[in-house]
Amino acid sequence: MFGRRKKRGAARSAAREAEQVVDNVGTEADEEGERERVRLEPAPRPDGPWDISEVRNPGAGRVDLGGLFVPGVDGMELRVEVAGDAIVAATVVLQDSAIQLQAFAAPKREGIWNEVREEIAAGITQQGGIVDEVEGPLGWELRAQVPVQLPDGTSGFQVVRFVGVDGPRWFLRGVISGQGAVQPQAAGLLEQIFRDTVVVRGDGPMAPRDPIVLKLPNDAQMVPEGAQQQEGQSRFSGGLAQFQRGPEITEVR
Repeated sequence: MFGRRKKRGAARSAAREAEQVVDNVGTEADEEGERERVRLEPAPRPDGPWDISEVRNPGAGRVDLGGLFVPGVDGMELRVEVAGDAIVAATVVLQDSAIQLQAFAAPKREGIWNEVREEIAAGITQQGGIVDEVEGPLGWELRAQVPVQLPDGTSGFQVVRFVGVDGPRWFLRGVISGQGAVQPQAAGLLEQIFRDTVVVRGDGPMAPRDPIVLKLPNDAQMVPEGAQQQEGQSRFSGGLAQFQRGPEITEVR
């Protein structure tokens, strides 16, 4: 089911409060060390996510979003986020958990996840949040408590997991929220969706960190949000009456 991101609900917010990422601040020695890390080539990806050149039939069991082929599983809702006139992210919602997927251009021989991870952590810390860097099922990730304003106006925290993988000339980031972030052992299916996603960067020139633009699949149907799904209707349709700018997502520029 396609739809706009709802403003409430931990699973569907996908870390909407982690909005600002600032430049790293540190000593010259720290900056030099960071540059050395950025120069590392992307690590092997024996379990995915995949580049389009590595998959014989990317459309088999996946939803074609142009820049991403996202695996389809029973019971999922697939939502898109719009920035201006471009679709820049997709969010898979499964019951009380969600994962936001966003792909970016990257240098040909340099991974950027190490650098991006540090920038995200610095931004959340400056907002008063708490960040732990751990090695999880998808490699190094951030498990964060992001400051949010609760519906009653009081301050609280939202638990979010930031995962990422460097590929050939692209970087795929996932933001896990809801129960899959609070209890990582409950996020197995979301993690498998991340692993089995196929990235289509294209051959055209792109500046590093430019978002890889997505599109709606050909069978998407535009129906008002809240309308009940009819029998025979694609489970990836519905909920998006018109394109609107979604909630701000974490920038990696």
